Amino acid sequence: MSTFDAVSGIANACQATPTMVTGGQPSAEQLQAFKAAGGAVVLDIRDPMEPRPFNEAAKMKELGLEYVVVPVVAGQTDDSVLERILAIVRKHKDRPMLFHCGSGNRVGGALLRFITFEQC
Repeated sequence: MSTFDAVSGIANACQATPTMVTGGQPSAEQLQAFKAAGGAVVLDIRDPMEPRPFNEAAKMKELGLEYVVVPVVAGQTDDSVLERILAIVRKHKDRPMLFHCGSGNRVGGALLRFITFEQC
């Protein structure tokens, strides 16, 4: 099973790069499947005030996945936030990563920035 297959049921799941799957909020079971499929890093850009279905940080620790949080908050996001996201994506570009927000929409916006910079 690929890392994409493991999380293909999440909202707006996409194989963005050979090593990066993007989308909305995964379930605890999907994170476990992601790990079993070789997943290594989870990048979460959800607003800390958003409701969460489970304690994702605790689940990451339990699974032994690297968990990175860069909150993207409506009206408070600037170039420095996007640069932090890009730095994490670049740092882990060769490791299987799940990059998510609540629905996958914010992830798409951040990836546009990544693709734009990487193509220049």
